[in-house]
Formats: sequence, structure tokens, C-alpha cells
Amino acid sequence: MNNTERLLNFFGVTTEDLRKIIDKALSSGGTYADLFFEYTVANEMALRDGEVNSAGSHIDYGMGVRVLSNERTGYAYTEITSTDAMMRAALTASGIASGSIKSSTPVEIKNIPYKNRYPIEIEWLKATVSSKIPFLNYLNTRIFESDRRVNKVLARVSDSQTEVLFFNSLGEIYSDVRPMASLTATCIMEENGRVENASSSRSFRMGAEFLSMKVVEQVADEAVDRCKILFDAIQPKGGEMPVVMGAGSSGILLHEAIGHAFEADFNRQNISIFSDKLGKKICRDEISVVDDGTISFNRGSVNIDDEGVVGQKTYMVKDGVLNSYLHDRISAEYYKTSPTGNGRRESFRFMPLPRMRATYMESGKSRESDIIGSVKKGIYVDNFSNGQVQIGAGDFTFYVKSGWLIENGKLTQPIKDINIIGNGPEALANIVAVGDNLKIDDGTWTCGKEQYCPVSCGMPSVLVSSLTVGGI
Repeated sequence: MNNTERLLNFFGVTTEDLRKIIDKALSSGGTYADLFFEYTVANEMALRDGEVNSAGSHIDYGMGVRVLSNERTGYAYTEITSTDAMMRAALTASGIASGSIKSSTPVEIKNIPYKNRYPIEIEWLKATVSSKIPFLNYLNTRIFESDRRVNKVLARVSDSQTEVLFFNSLGEIYSDVRPMASLTATCIMEENGRVENASSSRSFRMGAEFLSMKVVEQVADEAVDRCKILFDAIQPKGGEMPVVMGAGSSGILLHEAIGHAFEADFNRQNISIFSDKLGKKICRDEISVVDDGTISFNRGSVNIDDEGVVGQKTYMVKDGVLNSYLHDRISAEYYKTSPTGNGRRESFRFMPLPRMRATYMESGKSRESDIIGSVKKGIYVDNFSNGQVQIGAGDFTFYVKSGWLIENGKLTQPIKDINIIGNGPEALANIVAVGDNLKIDDGTWTCGKEQYCPVSCGMPSVLVSSLTVGGI
């Protein structure tokens, strides 16, 4: 029995049932309809005050029906997969998206082939609570033993396994098993009455083989290193200055300040500042920006998206030119192009939207040391926290947890607690050097756009010629 047959049995449906539900969904008129079945088991365990003292599990189950009719979309879901409940959901979605054109389901059912980017070695369903505790205890011990100033550790391990079954009015069917694993730690230190804290995390689409002493040590050491440097950090003077974005987590600025503006729904609605710039030069030739669903085990990867499109690598910017928006089926139809595998949803309770996956800038040719050496006075930042972005104008404000002053081409004084203020398109255009050191950040990044989806981001070191730095 293959996985699709197994899930048909699990959800208690046959391919004939799926056809009937689709026919009901299209009964009031519609050009397309799809069904999305989902079953998730999620677990979480936390350590505080030196011991593992909380754990929980959550099960989610249900299916959603979507109907498209020109510019109208109908969506309904049910947490019960009885025939009656699914037919009612189909009828509801049909009524919302009623139209004059009525499609039908093809006789032939086609499996959508794809490459599995996240094969599971050990299913989380087989991992016991007792098997996870030693890793949290070791994380706690390693952080405390790393520095005498440590006075508290907060740690958490979470895992989930989601099983998806999909069918649409084109006769296409697929199933997917989507694992997710995350480990986070917050290190809190105190010295002479002064308290500082810093966090670190790792997250991958992996089974229970994710938990290892190696990943624990990476998270522990990074949290400690990030925290202890804050005792020597200062708040610099603010103003306009060059900013070097460090490789890795600086990609979150790329995601928020630029990536959202490339999502096709914002452009279709003329909200994005890039709505009229497709095919036009928007930055230097050496800059290429990618949204990628194909990185093995990456948190943002998708074998196949939530509306039946195989995950792929999409160049949003290619050699300085705006090459493509990020499309779901709706926007692809509007722009008369192909979907890019970016139709994603938080769960069966939501309809898919154009969403990012792993967003990063490809490497350039400059060495990071040369980029830093070219700056007489500026800052280097590599640890972002949160931020705010206006999608339309592209204006952003990001909080920087830590970084360094650059003086006469050298990193000198650690800095902390500053804001980076700018405009996404302008910042992209003002990148004057791109490093050869692309790094994908494997932290627990989650994107909120009406609904939440796991993502990742990355960046080589880049030099932005001028940004506003909010300091003292």
C-alpha cells in the first residue's frame, strides 16, 4: 500500500468520494476546486529552573474545500470527515464562489510526482517523552558550565508530523508527510546587578534523528556567545551611515522588507511598490534573490505546496532584474504564468496564499573582510530580533539585538539595542557589495501573513551604502 492509499483509508474516503465532493463544490459554478485533508500530531517539552517541568501534545484533524470562480473564492472546512460533513463544506464553498461557468472532474486521476526533500529516519510518533529529556538536561548543563554569570536557562524542544492528502478538479492527487523539529534555548546572565539575555535555535524538517548532542551543543554555545558579548556592548550614536549585514540571519530583513513585496497577491492588488516593475532593473547586476522550496530538510521547504504545485526554486531577482513574483494558482492565472509552488496555508482551516519558503540572496564575489575594510565609519549587524514593515511603501524598522561598530575598516566595539530604519526597495538598490559567504539561517523563523507558516532565510554579507541607525 502506498502512502496515498494509506491516507485515503485513514481519512475514510475513496477516490469516488473525492470526485463527488468536488462535483458538489462545483455545483453552483466554478472553474476549479480542491480538497485539502490534514492530520497533525504536535508535541512540546520545556525546561525551566534546571528541570523539565512541562510537556504537552496536540492533535489536529480535518479538511478544507476551496472553489475558484473568476475573481471569487469560496472556502469552508470541517473537523469531521464524514460524507455529510464534507458535502456540507463543499456546498458552502460553492455558494460563496457561485459563478456562471461550471467545470467538471476528469475521469482519469493522476498522481503528482515529486522528490521527497525531507525523508524521515525516525518518526516522531515513535519518539518517547523519556528519550527527549536527556537532550534538554544536557543543554541546561552545557550553558551553565560555559560561564559563571549564567543564572537561568529556558529551553524547549518541539516536534510535529503532518500528513496531507490533496485532490483537485483537474484529477490531480498527492500525499505528503511533513515533519518539523525545533530546539530553542535562552541564556540569562547576571553580573553586578546587570542582567542580559540571548537566544539561539535550530529547526529542520526532520524526524527524531534531529535530536543529537551536536545540535544541542550548537544551540547552547551560540546562546552563551550571544549573551556574554552584551556586557561589553554599547548603544552607538545614531544617524545615516553604511551598514554591513552579516551572513545568515540578516536574511530576515530581506524576507520582511523585500520578499513580501514580491508576493503576487500584493502586486495583483497594486499594493506592492514593485507592482509595475516586473522585468525591470531594480538593483545591481551581481544581486540575485531566490525563494526556494527545494533545500533538503530546510524548515521552509515544501515537496509540493498546499494547492498541488511541486516545490521549486524561484528567482525573484535575477542579475538585478525583477524576474518573477511568487505565485499561487490565483495570481498565476491573473498574470497568465505558471504557479511557483508558493501556495501555502497554516492548516486546513485556511485557504492558501502566496507565501515565502526559504528566501535568500545568492553569493557575490567579495570577501567579508574586504567589505568591512571598505567602511570608514558604520556598523556591522548580525543578530536581528523583530521589526515592522509597510508592504506598500516598503518602509521598515528592525530591532538589532547585537552587532559591532566599524571604525577605519575594523570591527571595534560591540553594540546592542539599536534600530535599523529604511526602505526595502531603496536598501536593495543601495547594496554596493555582496559577499561570497551565503549562509542559510536555520532558526525557528515563522512568517505571519493573516496566518502562520514556517520559513527560513539567508544572506551573504552585504554592504548597504546608507541606512538610518537609531541609537543614542
